[in-house]
Amino acid sequence: MLEIKNISKAYNRQGKDFFAVKDVNLNILDGDFVHIIGRSGSGKSTLLNIVAGLLSADKGTLLLDETNYLELNDEEKSKFRNKNIGFIPQSPALLGYLNILENIRLPYDMYEKDGDSEGKARYFLNELGLEHLAKSYPKELSGGELRRIIIARALMTDPKILIADEPTSDLDIEATKEVMDLLKKINEKGTTILIVTHELDTLKYGKKVYTMSEGVLTEGRNL
Repeated sequence: MLEIKNISKAYNRQGKDFFAVKDVNLNILDGDFVHIIGRSGSGKSTLLNIVAGLLSADKGTLLLDETNYLELNDEEKSKFRNKNIGFIPQSPALLGYLNILENIRLPYDMYEKDGDSEGKARYFLNELGLEHLAKSYPKELSGGELRRIIIARALMTDPKILIADEPTSDLDIEATKEVMDLLKKINEKGTTILIVTHELDTLKYGKKVYTMSEGVLTEGRNL
């Protein structure tokens, strides 16, 4: 279970505090599929990056299985994040000089050390229907294929929660369906998923929806 308690993040603009995230509270149960929607500048991506452990908060508590990872130092937080949280950035970032199989193996090789990383990477490629791309390079893939590869890479450390920032942005209708079908399949196998999006057509894939506006989170679709 992920518990977000009283999370706030402010920035100073021309001598005044501007709250990107203001006193956000949210409980995400194991196996949930949660969407957070909101207009550009509403604070949803800032909140997502805090939850993913990539950005600090000014105040509040983040509990994942009773561990408050906001209190961890940078090294501890990095280890905790890479063990428990899979992150899918808005812009797919793969190393161009590595093939797809090598890119997917990276998180495991960097943090797990022991075990068959190649076998695990091939398993996820097969599960996602992408085994034919193992020896391809990022520049040879379509936008939808790149997003699915990023998802496969995020699964390599068996995260408890998968967090995605606009996972279907800039994708056509067919590629969007492929990515969302994949996320739904992963969720049905027990992985908790938290998505930030502005694309309301994807809400049908989730179980719960919240709206972000001026840093404040409310339950339901309020756009």
